[in-house]
Amino acid sequence: MDLIDLRILDVIDIVLVAMLLYYIYKLVKGTAAINIFIGIVMIYLVWKLTQFLAMEMLSSVLGEFIGVGMFALIVVFQQEIRKFLLLIGSTNFGRRRSFLRQLKFIRDRPEDSLTDVASVIDACIKMGKTFTGALIVIKRNTSLDFVKTSGDTQDILIKTPILESIFYKNSPLHDGAMIIEDNRVVATRVILPVTNDRDIPLRFGLRHRAAVGITEKTDALALVLSEETGKLSYIKNGKFVMYETFEELIIKIKKDLV
Repeated sequence: MDLIDLRILDVIDIVLVAMLLYYIYKLVKGTAAINIFIGIVMIYLVWKLTQFLAMEMLSSVLGEFIGVGMFALIVVFQQEIRKFLLLIGSTNFGRRRSFLRQLKFIRDRPEDSLTDVASVIDACIKMGKTFTGALIVIKRNTSLDFVKTSGDTQDILIKTPILESIFYKNSPLHDGAMIIEDNRVVATRVILPVTNDRDIPLRFGLRHRAAVGITEKTDALALVLSEETGKLSYIKNGKFVMYETFEELIIKIKKDLV
């Protein structure tokens, strides 16, 4: 009878918890932490079941395990927790989109990205042919002010020749990363945080590690051109995103920017 006696607030409580768990799942999906997350959820459900069935001893053991395990969770999900808090505290959080759209629980009508992705990729293709190294970071929702201040402030409309000239080997602006916001280059020579992930292959250099680092700590997207191979890498959420053609890459980036 207690199960039937549900209040509206109980339903709202259940829905909010489900939404929170779903978003956490999306954060850790595709990472090594996903199996840990699923295991924790299963243990928690078993703990609640033992409480419901009044299995005092097993419930007590599981309760102690979950209580101590919270400290372990902070260590295991450090990057995911940081990214979630950065999203919540983003300065443009309420200005650009609603809360539900930020968490992607509700998808509105697709919109075109303001960023001229085709021009960015066209510049990368041309620079790749000349083995010109480049690191481009495209802002999404999380503010990048904490890294922009390490470089030179700019306000340049995105054009393929402009991007090529910035990363030209003899250009004073080519060193470091470029930050793009709303179809404008807003900073150059930016110093990015470097990832501590030891699983990244040794063939990837400092540019790639910096791209992984900034996409681990924020929801930004990163494009990296290798000086050695001329190949273009696309990095999102600290992971390398595979693609077959540049046309497919443009579609992926546009989709991620919406």
